[in-house]
Amino acid sequence: MPPEVLTSPRLDVAPPLLRGAAVIGVGSALPDGVVPNAPIAERLGVTDQWIESRTGVVERRRAAPGERLSDLAARAASDALSRSGVDASSLDLVIVATCTADEATPACAPLVAGLIGASRAGAFDVDAACNGFLSALNVASAQIESGRVDRVLVIGADMMSRLVNPDDKRTAALFGDGAGAVVVAPASAARIGPTVTRSDATGAPSIHAEHEPHTLFMDGYETFKAAVARLAEVTLEALRLAGLALGDVDLFVYHQANARILVAVGERLGLAPERVVNSIGTLGNTSAASIPLALAFAEHDGLLKPDSRVLLAAFGAGFTWGATTLTWGAGDA
Repeated sequence: MPPEVLTSPRLDVAPPLLRGAAVIGVGSALPDGVVPNAPIAERLGVTDQWIESRTGVVERRRAAPGERLSDLAARAASDALSRSGVDASSLDLVIVATCTADEATPACAPLVAGLIGASRAGAFDVDAACNGFLSALNVASAQIESGRVDRVLVIGADMMSRLVNPDDKRTAALFGDGAGAVVVAPASAARIGPTVTRSDATGAPSIHAEHEPHTLFMDGYETFKAAVARLAEVTLEALRLAGLALGDVDLFVYHQANARILVAVGERLGLAPERVVNSIGTLGNTSAASIPLALAFAEHDGLLKPDSRVLLAAFGAGFTWGATTLTWGAGDA
């Protein structure tokens, strides 16, 4: 049985919207380097099967030395713009969700805006770790719903190889590099539903990285427990706020943190495996890039169809987590 969600008066009724927001295109970009389990397993003194059984990962992408995150993010952005039929010059805002920007400053977003020719767009980064893309999408939707902007490019991009210690069994085989992007535009109805966001600073020690390369630390056991519980809870909260039930959703797109987490959340909510996107096997955990890459994966494989109802949810360092719903298909612009 799904877990009980604590009642909260502010979740009973969604606030009225001035206008809706919709995802009108998704794009992706991956580094050329592919790293299978074998060399990592040999270095760690384990087997390929040991890695796969604990993470679900068979291979992951790795950026080359000197490859820039802003270039990878720009490639994903250009792909999303092409697929949505939107010209970069018409963008009002570019948001990049990342925790691995090329420099401490400037942010990645203005660099991406410059690379793609978004000459009239505002630009800023969002850092909420693995929950970054969902957080950025929430900001983009609110900006459009309020009428402040009309077209927003939201990018999730991370090169986790910049943070991972290659000799740490807890993280070395789990993470990958990549970028995914969506274009968000106005819609006559709320194609992107209300978003629930949460945080809990007591979980901060369980996942953290210092301002040094290769310093990512993760307590896998504590993170697993918290991720499964919170993702299941926030799924039900977001559905309640949207006036939907589990059976109304065609596809559940969770942050691709670990295949065991995906399975555990699905089992806790009673979801058939085919309704839960699982793209971690060939990508690894790509942090903020995870959800848009999973959406691109699902679209490519024919899992997303016009008017498909989708639940997005993520959990990451902080702890921070959240969920929203969306109806797949073009908006009004």
